[in-house]
Amino acid sequence: MCGRFYVDEGTAREIERVIRGTDLRMRKMHTGDIYPSQPAGILICCSREKDLPAADSVTGKTPAFELEEMHWGFPQYQRKGLLINARAETALERKMFRDSVLCRRCIIPAKHFYEWDAHKNKAAFFMEGKQTLYMAGFYNRFQDDKRFIILTTQANVSVSIVHNRMPLVLDKNELEDWIYDDKFTEYALHKIPPKLCREQEYEQQSLFLT
Repeated sequence: MCGRFYVDEGTAREIERVIRGTDLRMRKMHTGDIYPSQPAGILICCSREKDLPAADSVTGKTPAFELEEMHWGFPQYQRKGLLINARAETALERKMFRDSVLCRRCIIPAKHFYEWDAHKNKAAFFMEGKQTLYMAGFYNRFQDDKRFIILTTQANVSVSIVHNRMPLVLDKNELEDWIYDDKFTEYALHKIPPKLCREQEYEQQSLFLT
């Protein structure tokens, strides 16, 4: 599972490069460790209900995403707590998730995410040489509040030494496909995430696992 992730100023600057015209909103983007129930900056499709952002002056392309602040976790009706993760392999089979996966996909940018091993040692996982990793998710509206969930999948070789599950991490060139291409969805839900680096508290070093 993924129970915490980290966002820093470098993440915010990277998002500014992904979608233009977000500088004012970046000032409101929460940084530091993000816990369940807390707000985070989430990338979603450009709304068809309002004007699209202006085209980039250099490339001439219209930005493909909008940044919106949402809280992490779906409420569990008649139960306490939040649903913060959904298994990618079975998300389309669950009634409460299916429509959101099909129609309200989102991307959760982070510097790194955390997992804990059997001895409760915390490890941070991140992309080698990159400021940001992108986790696949989906969202829904609950009363007047939009909330998101992070999709998880079977851990790849980079993460399995610590935990058997991990977020569904997308390559940067898959971001638009995840948001806009319905045919890509089924493939993405069963893809093997890219290899990651690990930094663990007791090791005091970064490892790139192959």
